[in-house]
Amino acid sequence: MARCNFCVKLKNLSLLVTLVICFSVSVAVAYSDISDDVEFINPSSSATYNGVLDPMKSRVDPFNPEEQSGRQIATNYILNPSRLNEIRSEMLYPFYDQGGGGENIGDFQKHIKDNSPQITKHLDFLLPFFGFGYNYTWVSIHGFLAFSDGPTLSPTYPLTFPIVDYPKQSDPSFIGPFYSKCKIGELRGDELDPRRSGVYFRKEMNLMGRTDQYGVELRERLKWDIREGIVGSEWFEPRHAFIVTWKNVTFAGGTIHARKTTNTFQTVIATDETRTYVIFNYKHIGWTAHTEAGGSSEDGTGGTPAFIGFNAGNGTRSFEYKPYSQSPKFQSILSSGYVNGFPGRHIFRVDEKIMPGQCIPEIFDMAAHKQMLTFAPESGNLLGGTIVNVTGPCFDRSQKLTCRFNTLRVPGAVIDKNRATCVMPRIYATGYIDFYVEVDGSNDLHWKGKFLVETPFTAPELVTFPESDQLKREPQKLLINWDYKNLTLDRNTAVSITLWGYRENTITPEIVHLETLADAIPNTGEYTINPKDFHRRMRDIALNFEIGIVSVNITYPSDAIGIPYEPILWSRPIPLAWYLLPSWKDKYGRSWDEKICGQWIVRDRLLKNFASDLAICPCSMDQAIADKGRFLPDQNCDKDGKVSNCYLHENAKHCVRSAMPTRSGSGQQCCYDMHGYLMMTMDNKWGGRPNRAHDYGHIPWNEASKVPSLSHYLHDVAPFFPCCMWAHEHSWWCMTFRFERRASQNCVGYQPPAIATIFGDPHIYTFDGLPYTFNGRGEFVLVKAKTDRHKLDVQGRFEQLPDSLITGEVKATLLTAIAAKDNQSVTVEVRVRPRDAQWRYKLDVIVDNHRVFFDRFPQKIQTFPGVTVYTPTAIQNQSHVIAMFESGAGIEVIENMGHMTARVYLPMTYLNQTRGLFGNWSGTMDDDLVLPDGSIANAASSNNLDSIHNQFAIQWMVDEKETDDKGYSLFYHENGRTSSSYNDRLFRPVMTNDIRQIIPYNVTLKPEDVEDFCGDSWPCKYDYAVTLNREYGHWAKYYQSQFVTLRDTGLRKIVSCGALMTPIHGRKSTFKYTPGTKVEFDCDPDFVLVGERRRECLSSGEWNIPSRGAGDHRTETEWLNWNPAKTTRCIEEGEHNAVSSAKTAGIVLGIIIPVVVIALCVLVAYRRRNREHRIEQPAYLTSNRDIQITSPTTVSPPQGDAGSRKESAA
Repeated sequence: MARCNFCVKLKNLSLLVTLVICFSVSVAVAYSDISDDVEFINPSSSATYNGVLDPMKSRVDPFNPEEQSGRQIATNYILNPSRLNEIRSEMLYPFYDQGGGGENIGDFQKHIKDNSPQITKHLDFLLPFFGFGYNYTWVSIHGFLAFSDGPTLSPTYPLTFPIVDYPKQSDPSFIGPFYSKCKIGELRGDELDPRRSGVYFRKEMNLMGRTDQYGVELRERLKWDIREGIVGSEWFEPRHAFIVTWKNVTFAGGTIHARKTTNTFQTVIATDETRTYVIFNYKHIGWTAHTEAGGSSEDGTGGTPAFIGFNAGNGTRSFEYKPYSQSPKFQSILSSGYVNGFPGRHIFRVDEKIMPGQCIPEIFDMAAHKQMLTFAPESGNLLGGTIVNVTGPCFDRSQKLTCRFNTLRVPGAVIDKNRATCVMPRIYATGYIDFYVEVDGSNDLHWKGKFLVETPFTAPELVTFPESDQLKREPQKLLINWDYKNLTLDRNTAVSITLWGYRENTITPEIVHLETLADAIPNTGEYTINPKDFHRRMRDIALNFEIGIVSVNITYPSDAIGIPYEPILWSRPIPLAWYLLPSWKDKYGRSWDEKICGQWIVRDRLLKNFASDLAICPCSMDQAIADKGRFLPDQNCDKDGKVSNCYLHENAKHCVRSAMPTRSGSGQQCCYDMHGYLMMTMDNKWGGRPNRAHDYGHIPWNEASKVPSLSHYLHDVAPFFPCCMWAHEHSWWCMTFRFERRASQNCVGYQPPAIATIFGDPHIYTFDGLPYTFNGRGEFVLVKAKTDRHKLDVQGRFEQLPDSLITGEVKATLLTAIAAKDNQSVTVEVRVRPRDAQWRYKLDVIVDNHRVFFDRFPQKIQTFPGVTVYTPTAIQNQSHVIAMFESGAGIEVIENMGHMTARVYLPMTYLNQTRGLFGNWSGTMDDDLVLPDGSIANAASSNNLDSIHNQFAIQWMVDEKETDDKGYSLFYHENGRTSSSYNDRLFRPVMTNDIRQIIPYNVTLKPEDVEDFCGDSWPCKYDYAVTLNREYGHWAKYYQSQFVTLRDTGLRKIVSCGALMTPIHGRKSTFKYTPGTKVEFDCDPDFVLVGERRRECLSSGEWNIPSRGAGDHRTETEWLNWNPAKTTRCIEEGEHNAVSSAKTAGIVLGIIIPVVVIALCVLVAYRRRNREHRIEQPAYLTSNRDIQITSPTTVSPPQGDAGSRKESAA
């Protein structure tokens, strides 16, 4: 059972076919000495194959013009491997001098002569070349194919491209296999190839649908020559092709005898209308320079040899094929290359940038020629394992090859002379790193490039779980899918499926092999696992892991693909309940999820608090989308994403993440519902959650909590499953997760960024909203901030508009490029591409002097030192680019039909710290026109174009010389250009506000037409009038309207009352939190609401507090500490009934007991009084009787009554 020694991954579909089909053709072609003029080719007009003319060897064109449709309907032709090897054994592709119509000249171009050196050919398909797209070409006898005005053979040698003085001087676009002054030569008579001297051209289209013999054979020959000839082309399918052959051409200026000193070479171009490959076949070189370049008139030697290379044209880019072009080493072109085993064959990929596919011998001084390493793929998952095929130095199997990824060295394997391969190791990093190739331990580092390390979440997901079994609490099975072609085309190749665990028990993160889930199974692309199969054989160490990664790799790589390294496909991180569930039940019991969540809560409480450093979430989705300095789309829940399942944030429409990690490495996440309101964990478990570990990691990436993607998943995603996903939302564990450990932060206190913009010819709105127009020509400072906290530079390049067909020179400029740098970040530059170069990409993005592209999904978001750059998911043509810096500053660049606008977003920390054309952001327009020295410009008005131009804006022109107040030019100047190539202080644009004075009298455009079209948009009127082109006015009006809407709507301040907790086991009538919102609470069935039933959000940004009634006996302290979360709650109905009964009993007892007590007290008092009354009454009577007896005035009763009175008294 084979196991991986380290984690690896195969990332691109174009990785291993190169290795599978190595050395399928073995070719030996004799080398022709420069003095020998014998052609090693022997075509015959009667060559046959299977009884018919052999289209690959015959001189006769296999098709006549009237037979073109037959190419599509011919009987299906089957090409066998032996025939493919046979036709690939010839160096030159076929060209014909017979047949092809009435003139019987085949591909021969009779109109190309010494005195008429070039002709135009319509291609009828898109040919991508050096960033441009063409559907025609000019074929010249002078050894080039042009796509604009043909190159002028300059009398000054060596030739230099591109033309720096463009557009004053023409800078043509061309492919030059041998760019020199040529003439049609003469045959000596002893050649094996009797075809006439001259230029041959052949075009073949729709090769993918061809079934005829020639079409099938040409397609397959091209396909395998290219696939085995240059790295990164393993899935290329040629759709269209054309072949140009220069046969026996001689040099201009030679003697009559020199006409027999000739060269024969060929250019083969194949494209699928996205990628383009060019093959140069040098069959014979008899001379190197014409006489005007210093060559001998007798034999064409000496002087400056021919130019070999490519020029993009329009003053943009060029590629000179060193060390051969215009060099004494030119003669080595025949003995080098070795593409497909042929000396003299050289191959290039040329659609967007020029990538050579052949090696350069080490005998040349590579330091002087600065050849870059060619390798594919150019990116890989940080987990490692991507097979990287490289071309650069010439390889030999006896040499020791080493690939170096940053500081990590890994051994490589040689495929052939031009190609080698190595496996990317595991690299805890993200973004671009240095990539080197060393031969025999050399440390000169001449061969180098930039390799993009992708995080496990941004890299392609090459191992998937289509039924999401890995996320379930107790799955019965686990279905695993992978694309078998990512490993090998052979479905019978044995592969293994492996489970790896990830943990951070110490400062050093660990990836540990846990289990081989399947071993030596067929490479079918699908496998189902029964989790119960691993219960008894599971290792005890597995219980210490909570997340894992699944990989698929070739079991025996040496047997399958001929190299000792195993390419491996990786899944994204996943929870491990499907694997560890039986063991967790044995260890923790039925409540295993609660125990695991509890352990995580304990661990998380021991870590430092991170939430205080996070950016505050925007209040609405519109704000979140508009805040392009701090938040970018969450790729797992993006409303514009290709896949947006939001499975961790149910009912969310869109989520955003903080673009850059905080100083501690944490990040913010904010999610929004279908109405655009912020979702919070106070309301339900699906709200956005702050992250202890940012998804993109943090330097140093090899420490715990800082590993890209893996730390984030371990600390912030995986705990959600046992705590909430697999538990009840109102369980204690989920409540602790929601309200304590990963509680959403509300948007109270959120401050939208300030925004400034530039668009049109150029029109500017400052951060404080001051509008003005400035048509300077050159490079200018838009924003300059230089304080202890912030060092931000944003610059713009304004170039003059192209001449008008009606009026000639246009006295106005437009924005063509933006460059920005923040604190210690790298420089980001965004340029608008020329119109003809916008067939695929609209903008060029240059980061740290290195062009980067965003058309592939894994590369939509790319991180660099101090800055994150991305394009929105829905943008496929690179027409919308956002750069987000650590300080919270953001730069947005948008292109439409060649018209570019830029916007700068700044957080509140930049208040009163900015200078430049975008003004001083202070909240008032009065101090916007600040000069570099800090004084206020003496400009009459922002509407006075002359005053703005001369007194203020022109002072912010910048160049390479650094100054304290303006800095230095940040732009990447190529091809010998400098800032002075663009800066022109003397340029005088149109400086009037009256469009009637701007529009010439001799044109049909009337001021009324401009007024009707533009309405009240001044930028539209100005641009329309100056250019006489409605398109300029339209886009000025569009960008102005877009900016005003964004500023007044998307970035307006929203008052929020903050989170209002939903009662446990209850609901809210709405999740809104803006003024005027009235919230009513309700409870789930079998629960009863107690406390406050209604709340209202006030305009002050606070929830209302119920009035304190007269019957409220709470103390002042209790009232001030009143907490609605404690007074508004849902309790079970039984508990409520018990409480109600208790209250009723309490009320009854509270009333009856006092009454009884009072009654008893009254009764006792009454009885006591009666008792006292009875006791006191006789004494009263005796006293009266005594008074009566002793009274002297009382009449004495009769004697007879005395006895009876005594008796009665007794």
